[in-house]
Amino acid sequence: MEKKLIVRGILAGAIAGLLAFAFARIFAEPVINQAINYESGRDAVIAAIDKAAGLPAPDAGPDIFSRTVQANIGIGVGMIAFGAAMGALFAVAYALYLGRVGGVRARTLALLVAGGGFVAMYLVPFIKYPANPPSIGHPETIRQRGELYLVMVVASIAFGILAVWLGQRLKARFGTWNAALLAAAAFAVLIGTVMAILPELGQLAVNQHLYGNHATETPLPVTNAKGVIVYPGFPADVLFNFRLYSIAAQLVLWAAIGLIFAPLADRLLAPGPARAELRQVREPAGV
Repeated sequence: MEKKLIVRGILAGAIAGLLAFAFARIFAEPVINQAINYESGRDAVIAAIDKAAGLPAPDAGPDIFSRTVQANIGIGVGMIAFGAAMGALFAVAYALYLGRVGGVRARTLALLVAGGGFVAMYLVPFIKYPANPPSIGHPETIRQRGELYLVMVVASIAFGILAVWLGQRLKARFGTWNAALLAAAAFAVLIGTVMAILPELGQLAVNQHLYGNHATETPLPVTNAKGVIVYPGFPADVLFNFRLYSIAAQLVLWAAIGLIFAPLADRLLAPGPARAELRQVREPAGV
């Protein structure tokens, strides 16, 4: 039974990834192009300033894939593969919670798990370390940024699971609504503590040494030797739109996983042979 749920989760995730790619291709891709154009213009200005100062020009490596390939085949395949992976994880979580969270219907449980996946795996880590378009982020901190984001994801998932367990333990004493509120408050306190402990990206040791003390790695205006601004900082509206569409694309992904998986699971777990098979899997031998 669990294998059948996982297969359906992978299928739902792949379809959801395709839908998320379509959304991102329509709405986010123009914003990415704006960020790339900004980066190209900024690099050209910095190169001109360095040339005037007698500094050697940096060696720009060749593009392995064209922008067209990246924006269509690359991102499309990546989103579908990512959706399938998230669908598999979703199905595993669904199978673990099935029958252990009271009398929740199969369809309702699918939507609840999908909502929890969106919040724990994306939204909460996004609050601390939001997504950035091209041209934001220093190459010296790629590894550190990845490790910090992974810490946020792991902490969010772990505390999310703990919150569900706590809510179930408190339900008999405080009722479903109050137990849910208490569990959510505990989650907020724990994840808020982690967020307070982890550093801001702009305050990493490498960034402070090379670029000064800033809250983020968002590019600041470029100035010449006289301190005159010769190129503006990264446009705030481009940054806002990119992050907005990033959240929306993930929302499309997780909502589609839940909505597609829900009827598939409901049909699989409907009364009949499938329900009998589920009981045989869940009940210990000899019961």
